[in-house]
Amino acid sequence: MLWADKIASDIRSTRKPRDGKTFLIRDEKTLSGRVHVGSMRGVAVHGLISELLSEYDIPNEYRYELNDFDPFDSIPGYLDTEKFREYLGKPLYMVPSPEAGFKNYAEYFGDEFVSVHKKAGFTPNYYRATEMYQSGKMDACMKTALERASDVRRILKEVSGSEKDVSWLPVSVVCENCGKIMTTRAYDYDGETIGYSCDRNPDEAKSCGHSGRVAPWKGAAKLFWKVEWAAKWVVQGVDIEGGGKDHSTKGGSRDVANHICREVFDTEPPYDIPYEFFLVGGKKMSSSKGRGSSAKDMGDLFPSELFRLVLIGKDIREQIDVDPQGESVPRLYDWYDELAEEVRAGAADDRTRLYALCALPKERAALSAPWEMRFREVAFIVQMAHLLLAEEAARVKGSALTSDEKQKLDERARYAKFWLSAYAPEEFKYELQDVLPAVELTDTQKNALAVLAEFLKSREHTGEELHAKLHEMKTSVPIAPKELFQVIYRIFLNRDSGPKAGWFLAGLPRDFVLTRLEEALQ
Repeated sequence: MLWADKIASDIRSTRKPRDGKTFLIRDEKTLSGRVHVGSMRGVAVHGLISELLSEYDIPNEYRYELNDFDPFDSIPGYLDTEKFREYLGKPLYMVPSPEAGFKNYAEYFGDEFVSVHKKAGFTPNYYRATEMYQSGKMDACMKTALERASDVRRILKEVSGSEKDVSWLPVSVVCENCGKIMTTRAYDYDGETIGYSCDRNPDEAKSCGHSGRVAPWKGAAKLFWKVEWAAKWVVQGVDIEGGGKDHSTKGGSRDVANHICREVFDTEPPYDIPYEFFLVGGKKMSSSKGRGSSAKDMGDLFPSELFRLVLIGKDIREQIDVDPQGESVPRLYDWYDELAEEVRAGAADDRTRLYALCALPKERAALSAPWEMRFREVAFIVQMAHLLLAEEAARVKGSALTSDEKQKLDERARYAKFWLSAYAPEEFKYELQDVLPAVELTDTQKNALAVLAEFLKSREHTGEELHAKLHEMKTSVPIAPKELFQVIYRIFLNRDSGPKAGWFLAGLPRDFVLTRLEEALQ
């Protein structure tokens, strides 16, 4: 049973919705810049659980918060530092959009992130953190947290080892003078107002020195993260919400929020789903530092079903690691094609279940698994101007392509061309040489090429026939396969590696191949 089926089954058998009617599933992301692809794992985990509960006819709502109320704490490397420096420390919704047409900074980056959700087929109901605060929905929990600030301080010390002085309050006030939230220090609560000073200078955010008192309601202040997390569960009645493993460790954010939820707000926390990281090339990098590491970058690499496989294919206890500049992309296509082969063979197991879940929900009822040419082969052919992709695909398949197969082939070709132009390593880039490259052949290699030329003179041969002949030559010449393949790639591509040699030669004009072999033998 797949990880998602296990979790959905467990929820179905052990939980009831808080409101007695509908399970509420929640996730969120702070929109501090281009969102790293790692955040898509949470989107996918919660989104897939929602889909499976719906399969069981269990009412549920997947709600996603676009957090626009956290402070603008750093300027991403791809933005103009001077233009945005003055906004450091302000809530994200007060920072202007990098481009015209968006209400603010958070809306700009949120729009891009939501487009990636849609491509992957996840369509939660969205809301903003400012809506929660400015509507007054957070006020009751904020009042409780302020009244029980001593309990919050105790929990922080006992659970995470974080000590706060007796004046510390679990809120950040929006400065009435400069509008910043990251630079303020709240120190006194009288039941209605909070005393604060704008005198903190974290990193590059500059305080204005203003002091005053403010009623913290309706967006004039916000709760600190770990208290806020618990408060959002209570205010919305959240039934299910997981998080990355860094949050779920003992003493981590989830542990603290669980204690606050129970001991301060007198409510049981939601069903937890801890999951491993999404790495890019083995690193947990930020979107601003790693090419190909943003959610949009990764989404652009794959059609929807492949993108879903990336996100849901591994157990949530395993890391996902994709390197767009390595072999990860063709390997993922191979994985998907192997799942499709299982479906076409009539199997019914976890692999065919995974294949089905890779399809968008609206397409799952009429699921099919059309034959597809391997991505590596497509990536090679699109670089060979003399080859027609559809003809080569039909040759490999052994029969004419259906309309669905042609459509899938065209789609795969588009993604292959994009990958080749943007990320692919040199080993996947081929250029057929118009002139024989400078190459020195051993006597054994010359003998092998002569045998190959005689074989080709008789008639046209299929890729399979040439493949068999090349491997037969390891005993008939004899020649080591590596030595033979290396010289073939060198005289045609001017490199030491390439696609399957038999299939490659069969795709070239026979006269061209014979001429090149004769030139090499002179």
